Amino acid sequence: MKQLQTLKSDLTKTRIIDSPSPSLDEGDISVSIESFAFTTNNVTYGVAGNTIGYWKFFQAAENHSDEWGCIPVWGFAEVVLSKNKDIKKGERLFGYFPPADSLNLSPIKISDQSFSDGKEHRKDLPPVYNNYMRLSGDVGYETSMDNIRSLLFPLHITSFCLCDALEDESYLSASQVIVVSASSKTAIGLAQGLAEADSAPKIIGLTSTKNIDFVTNLGCYDEVISYEKLSTVNSSIKSVIVDMAGSREVLGTLHGSLGDNMLKCYTVGMTHWDNEVTAEDALGQAMLRERTEFFFAPAHIQKRVKDWGYDGYNKKTNEFMSSRSNQSKEWMHLKEIDGIENFIKTYRQIVSGNINPDEGIIIKL
Repeated sequence: MKQLQTLKSDLTKTRIIDSPSPSLDEGDISVSIESFAFTTNNVTYGVAGNTIGYWKFFQAAENHSDEWGCIPVWGFAEVVLSKNKDIKKGERLFGYFPPADSLNLSPIKISDQSFSDGKEHRKDLPPVYNNYMRLSGDVGYETSMDNIRSLLFPLHITSFCLCDALEDESYLSASQVIVVSASSKTAIGLAQGLAEADSAPKIIGLTSTKNIDFVTNLGCYDEVISYEKLSTVNSSIKSVIVDMAGSREVLGTLHGSLGDNMLKCYTVGMTHWDNEVTAEDALGQAMLRERTEFFFAPAHIQKRVKDWGYDGYNKKTNEFMSSRSNQSKEWMHLKEIDGIENFIKTYRQIVSGNINPDEGIIIKL
C-alpha cells in the first residue's frame, strides 16, 4: 500500500510510505483507488485536521509519533477483493479516500445505491464523509464526468449549502454578498447559484489582481474588486461576507470598514492557511468575531436530509450540481497527473496557493 502523507504541523512537507496492505476481515472489502482530485478544499481539510477531525478518517502507516497524516481526497475506486456477500469484486465506487493506491472498507447500511464505512475509528465522524456511492446503482452515472465529479462534487455541495442557507435566512436582508477568494471553485459555484436566484442581493467578488480578468469573465459576479482596492467596497449598505480565504488582512479590513453594516461573516475555507492571527495583530483584532461563524456543510446537509428526506435532498442537489458542472466546461481546464510521485510538485503549488484558478488537478493511479 502506497500512501502520500503530510506533516500535520507543516502542510508543505510530505513523504510517500510504501507498506504492506492490512489483512482483510470478514465482511470487509479492499479497493484499488483509480483516481482522485486535489484542490484548495483539500488544503482546508489539512488546516482543520485537528479541530474538525479530518486526520482521523484514514490512518497513516508507519506513524508511531502521530506527526504524519493523510489529507482526505474525493475520487473513484474499484473493488479488488471482497469478503462481503453484498458487494462484488469489480464494482466501482465514488467517495472519500486517502491519497493512496488502496484502502480497506467495512461496509454497513448497504443499499443498491450506496453504503457507509463502519470502521470503528470513523463512527463518530460526519456521515457524509463515510458514504460511498455504488456506481452500478447510480442511474444518471456517466463515465465521461468522472473527473468533473471528483473535482466539483465536494466543492459545489458546499456551494449549494451556502446558497440554501443564505436563501433560508432571506440573505439577512443584506444588499450585497461579498465573496472573498472569488476565484476558488467553491466561490464560483456559490456565485453561479446566487446569480440564478431571483431574490439574491448584489454579488461582489474579491480576488487577487492576477485573477481579476478570470473572475470577471465568469460573468456570475456583479462586481469584481481586487484585494488592493478593498477601500472601494461599498461599506454604506448591509452586507454578508462569505470567506473562502481566512486572510486576517482582508477580513480585518472589511469588518473594520463595514462596522454595523456587516451582518454576518461565514468562514468556509482557508486558502490563506498560513495567515495566522496574533494578539498584536491590529487587523486580526478588527474582526467582529461575535458575527462570524464557521460554515460546516456536513451539518447543513444533515439538516436538509431531515427536512426534505433523502430523495428530496438528492433531487435539489442534483439539479444544482448539474447546472454547475455544465457551466464548468466553459472555464475549467483539466490536468491529469500520472502517479503519486509525479503529484508532489503540484501538491506543493496548491498548498502554497500557486495554482491557476482555472486548473482542475486529477491524479491517476
